[in-house]
Amino acid sequence: MTHTCTKVTVRQRAIRNNRISLYLDYYPAVRNPETMQMSRREYLGIYIYAHPKNEMEREFNNDMLNKAEAIRCIRVQSLINEEFGFLDKTKQKADFLAYFKKMCRSKDQKWMFVYQHFYNFVKGQCTFGEVNVDLCKKFREYLLNAKQLKHSNRPISLNSASGYYSTFRGLLKIAYRDKWLRENINDYLDKIEPQDVKKEYLTLDEVKQLAATPCDIPVLKAASLFACLTGLRISDILNLQWEDFAIAPDQGYCLRIRTQKTQTEATLPI
Repeated sequence: MTHTCTKVTVRQRAIRNNRISLYLDYYPAVRNPETMQMSRREYLGIYIYAHPKNEMEREFNNDMLNKAEAIRCIRVQSLINEEFGFLDKTKQKADFLAYFKKMCRSKDQKWMFVYQHFYNFVKGQCTFGEVNVDLCKKFREYLLNAKQLKHSNRPISLNSASGYYSTFRGLLKIAYRDKWLRENINDYLDKIEPQDVKKEYLTLDEVKQLAATPCDIPVLKAASLFACLTGLRISDILNLQWEDFAIAPDQGYCLRIRTQKTQTEATLPI
């Protein structure tokens, strides 16, 4: 079986304003496996001076020609490896923020917080073509210095930044799996390491003392004791429904819930 190797050449096309547009010429043409379209040319968006007037313009031309040659070498390697993602320009121009927001609909509330932070970071505009290692590293730095969404005068904690960046990296993994991203960017990103946090808690004697302490708002006292005895977060208590209560095997009662923060299922005796 004979395999025809496509030749990739950097070519020039004269355009207006004394400029030349650089493009890659594929011969024979290559077929995009996803769209089945044949591609013969790829315009690089790189321009040089048609008639450089001084040393600065000549140096600029050399730099741009070297850049075009570097892209040509990458394309040759991609063709040898039968990787044709560079041919699909539609995905590169697609709205990354719209994809991100759509993913949030099936996730927990933290995803929406991360989306809002990323939206603020990119000033409301970002395509898939712009999502690269450099952008993601800059978002990491942004989170380490970001303010809270609801309290703009307070910085987010290191552990919140760690959780937000972990969620963002999870999004990148999904986008790569869905073939919206050409490479697994996570391979080049560092995590934000969380710090150990001392968790305050009440001893049994302190809970008994709390129960014996008068309170002018009975429902507040009842809710506080309920939280102490079940270990539930306020977000989980506010989301409780009657159907979350069930009869346990020992004929007592238990709670079967999915926690808001971690989205894990839990069965709690009460």
